[in-house]
Amino acid sequence: MARLGLKNAQVIRLKEHWRSFQVSNNDGLFTDGTETFSPKVNAIPLSDVDTSISGEASIGTLISNATSQMSSLFRAEVELAKAELAGEAKKAAIGGGAFGAAGVIALYSSFFFFFFLAETLKIWLDSWLSYLIVFLFMLLIAAVLALFGWKKVKKMGAPKKTIDSVNELKNLVPGQATSNLERSDKRGLYTSNFHAPGSTAASSTTIPSGHGSTAVRK
Repeated sequence: MARLGLKNAQVIRLKEHWRSFQVSNNDGLFTDGTETFSPKVNAIPLSDVDTSISGEASIGTLISNATSQMSSLFRAEVELAKAELAGEAKKAAIGGGAFGAAGVIALYSSFFFFFFLAETLKIWLDSWLSYLIVFLFMLLIAAVLALFGWKKVKKMGAPKKTIDSVNELKNLVPGQATSNLERSDKRGLYTSNFHAPGSTAASSTTIPSGHGSTAVRK
């Protein structure tokens, strides 16, 4: 009877210990059941693929673990970038809308300014003359802005750097490299006088020496 009671007590004790050690999953985080607070983390948890044998994993398992963790890190970084860009895009949209509204309001407010000028001129001039002066003043401003824009457009030229770069690429075309280099090499930096095969003419290259220069014929 004493042994039976002892076994029952051990079984009850094991059951209580197991109940206190029950594992609960909460968004990738685990607790032993005794904690009343279970934190949440909005991230991708990193965990090894095979952690059954600590310190004895094979090379393939280690590579698999590293690949899985790098993939998780990459996805986490992408999600973070999306969240940040979404917030910045929202701010940019709000700022752009505010600037647009300010421009529209300023444009319509300018009409009232010209009306103010006309009404002010009516103190000394007739009504029709004051409005005519304001109208001519507005035309003058428009003409000045148009002239400024026309000068800027007139100064626009062809993309010289791009054209020069494209022309330099022609030197790489087979069959045209030598002739193109000869035409562009005016100072003889890259090629000497080129002669077709079978020609009797010879070219010379000058090699500087200590006391002068020596011409070597080829």
